[in-house]
Amino acid sequence: MKPLRNDCFALPPGVNWTPVDEALERLRSRLRPVVEVERAVPLAQVNGRILASDVFAPRAHPPSSNSAVDGYAFAGPLTQVPCTLPLVDGRSAAGEPYTGQVPEGHAIRILTGAVMPTGVDTIVLEEDCEVIDGQLHLNGTLKVGANRRQAGEDINAQDRILTAASRLTPTQISVLASVGVASVDVFQRLRVGILSTGDEVKPVGSSVTDWQIYDANRPMLSALVTQLGYELVDLGHVQDRAEDVEAVLERGAEACDLILTSGGVSAGDEDHVSKTLKAHGDISNWRIAIKPGRPLALAMFRGTPVVGLPGNPVAAWVCALRFGAPAMALLAGGEWFEPQGYLVPANFSKNKKPGRSEMLRARVRNGQVEVFGSEGSGRVTGLAWSEGLVELDESAQQIEPGTPVRFIPYGSFGL
Repeated sequence: MKPLRNDCFALPPGVNWTPVDEALERLRSRLRPVVEVERAVPLAQVNGRILASDVFAPRAHPPSSNSAVDGYAFAGPLTQVPCTLPLVDGRSAAGEPYTGQVPEGHAIRILTGAVMPTGVDTIVLEEDCEVIDGQLHLNGTLKVGANRRQAGEDINAQDRILTAASRLTPTQISVLASVGVASVDVFQRLRVGILSTGDEVKPVGSSVTDWQIYDANRPMLSALVTQLGYELVDLGHVQDRAEDVEAVLERGAEACDLILTSGGVSAGDEDHVSKTLKAHGDISNWRIAIKPGRPLALAMFRGTPVVGLPGNPVAAWVCALRFGAPAMALLAGGEWFEPQGYLVPANFSKNKKPGRSEMLRARVRNGQVEVFGSEGSGRVTGLAWSEGLVELDESAQQIEPGTPVRFIPYGSFGL
């Protein structure tokens, strides 16, 4: 894979505020896969991996016409009833097909999943008929092909069954296995580094004073990366010293395909992440018209993309989902995605001002969407409470109970 350009995140001259949709489109247009392809990986190891090439069926599914029910097979249609058909000796069962030919005007016992013997094409359910002294008695009409599965009705040989850039799921693996595909080409897992910064931030388990806080972002973002199916590289926590920040970014650039940082990317005296990226890489601060999470730093450091997230946990979470998740999917060889939202009646009131898109922590109860009581970016309890986000666009809005709003469940981001 060709590396990304050092200036790929640069904004055009004069751009200040960037609407969310425009920021997402710009980000999408500047990224491409950065991971290599891993060949012939067994199905047992590909859950959650991203396909590197299209997959074609080596054979049909089902490979032969077979019975959908337990019953009796004969040559249809059945129009003249009642009627009686003599039964041939033997039966056709799954894994034990009948190898002879059923004579015209005869029927044969057949079980669910069994291959259709030569000479028959229609099946009657056993509960819809009666067998007396080797004779099948039929009382209802049937069209040709009733209760039969046609060979290839699901998949024909050489059909394209999965396309490159698909993230493999258990159900897709079932499709591969059903036609005998034992291994596929997938992209190597994207290696995502997580780095927290700040003198006031301490790792969980450390001793703290009243002016220090525990690091909530690194465990949260690490869990996000793992759940999305990528390889986590824990870069730890670094204090606000330029030489320490540079050292850990150097280590991350060697070990990672992408680095997510939280905190230290503004223009303050102790924002050494942004200073280091400016001194030794290429950084662009995107001021996105979104609340929470307005500042988003996008940079290249030693050929590795760096996404600088806000330090407040809620803002970090929103930006990681809205911008980080689709960006990581594209870098990993997958498809850029727009999370699926649903219009749900609001169970809250809000007078929204124009100018910025807003993402509210939310959940659905009894067919209505409710939002967390506080919009503060430091309220981590709202993250645990929520099951998704309400997205309000940049326009002014007066929302009352019953107003349709766009609810995006966390599952739409791949969680």
